Formats: sequence, structure tokens, C-alpha cells
Amino acid sequence: MSGLVTILPAAAAILGAGGLLYGIVLAVLAAVSVFARTPTRRRDARATLTLLLRRPPSQR
Repeated sequence: MSGLVTILPAAAAILGAGGLLYGIVLAVLAAVSVFARTPTRRRDARATLTLLLRRPPSQR
């Protein structure tokens, strides 16, 4: 049992860092989808966000 108690804080830190990195990637992609100069880049960024968020594209 003491081995689990030793590993648990490290595992929580790794999971937290992964979640933070995922959030940063989403924020950067969202910014690119809004501020990119060309429509192609904006469309590609929105498509990538759709994949990462695992949502279907919005209906127009």
C-alpha cells in the first residue's frame, strides 16, 4: 500500500501537466482559427479543433 501512496502524487502531477498542455494547445488553435490571415488556415484550425474536442461540426 505504501508504494501506491508514493507513486500517486507523481501520477497526479503528470496528469495535471498533460491536461494543462492540452488546454494550451486548444487555446492556441482557437486563437489561430480567429486571427489567421487566410481563410484556408482558419478553416484548417477549426477542423483541428473539431477533432480535438471530439464534436461534430456545427450545422450552418
